[in-house]
Amino acid sequence: MDPITTFSATAVVLPSENVDTDQIIPARVLKTTARAGLGAHLFADWRYDADGSPRAEFILNRPESCGAHILVAGHNFGCGSSREHAPWALLDYGFRAIVSTRFADIFRNNALGNGLLPIAVDAEIHRTLVHEIERAPSARLTVDLASQSLTLPDGTNITFPIDPFAKHCLLHGTDPLGFLLGQQAAISAYEADHPARMSTV
Repeated sequence: MDPITTFSATAVVLPSENVDTDQIIPARVLKTTARAGLGAHLFADWRYDADGSPRAEFILNRPESCGAHILVAGHNFGCGSSREHAPWALLDYGFRAIVSTRFADIFRNNALGNGLLPIAVDAEIHRTLVHEIERAPSARLTVDLASQSLTLPDGTNITFPIDPFAKHCLLHGTDPLGFLLGQQAAISAYEADHPARMSTV
């Protein structure tokens, strides 16, 4: 996966609270284990009519949302089932970070493990951010993962929490398994210095 360091991007506001993973990616799409193409089904039940035509009023179908890489979501984003397809769909659409006041635990962990950065902010900052983006959709936010900071369009700079190991993986563009495989030399050296304590014969 691509590393996350520092980037600036426009944002999309989806203020609905308690958006569950079935709304992020419907269960009927979960037959695939391929990540490519899932972005087309992101928020499908809100984004399209029954005949498949885009709903002009939905935020992702508006011209000002084109090219946005940050989603500003409502409280408790990603609740519901544990489907990993949810962050896959968000990433395939083009989002690199999600900003909310709270994330469901399983969704947050799945996002971090797949290269999608969940940024938790307090309610006041969230209100300010929503207001600024709705007032100026072309305004850009800057994410600096190394310093764990988010810079709002008005210049306000805030810090956000993140698990240190997840941060390391995101900065280096790897997942936990990739990190472990990268330690092969150290693992082999340790095993060589510590003979087996039990017979394997």
